[in-house]
Amino acid sequence: MATAQELQERLSPKTLAKGAWQGAKEKGADLAENTVDAVRSRPLAATGVVAAITMFLAREPLLGLAGKLVDGVTEKRKTRKSRKARQDDTEKAK
Repeated sequence: MATAQELQERLSPKTLAKGAWQGAKEKGADLAENTVDAVRSRPLAATGVVAAITMFLAREPLLGLAGKLVDGVTEKRKTRKSRKARQDDTEKAK
């Protein structure tokens, strides 16, 4: 009877959840510790990885910004060309 009661206690949802939570906390702590050690040993590589991930996640806004910059440069070039053409026409008329 005592064995059955002990088995029932071990298999109770509360005990299983508590054990799973404790295991996850330990694994998370180990992972965090290993990550900190890796970053300390190679800070430049870690910075590059973080930058690459950030650029990947922000690719849509960055592409939009690049498009706006290219459009702005193209517009400025068109404006300069039209000004230069008007100046050339003015000089020819004189």
